[in-house]
Amino acid sequence: MELLQREDLDSITLPGRVIQKAVGRDSAVDSNKMTMGFGHYSPKSGPMEPHRHAEEICYVLGAEKSWVRFGNNKQMLNNKINLKTGMTLHIPDMEFHVFEFLEEGFVDLIFFYGQVEGIRPE
Repeated sequence: MELLQREDLDSITLPGRVIQKAVGRDSAVDSNKMTMGFGHYSPKSGPMEPHRHAEEICYVLGAEKSWVRFGNNKQMLNNKINLKTGMTLHIPDMEFHVFEFLEEGFVDLIFFYGQVEGIRPE
């Protein structure tokens, strides 16, 4: 068994978010079967581009003045869910989505993928 503490994980700044990879390929703990990590979305990292990837589950650790928009393509993200602490989101395979927030808002979450291959098709 391996114990991980979030504060000990490296932070990687990407457009629109800061992630910490805990389990999976190129993560603190190597796995060929699953991926798990943390994401923080706030004005500090700027806006996020709508994107899609492998099926994902997100558990919202904290959220203020934030939401997720989603849909079938980047230009038509017509669905919106205001985020609250304690929510679990299931994002189907290849569904476009984007996390957004007001200037004083943020989203902090845990993400899970049941795989390590093909998570990001870009």
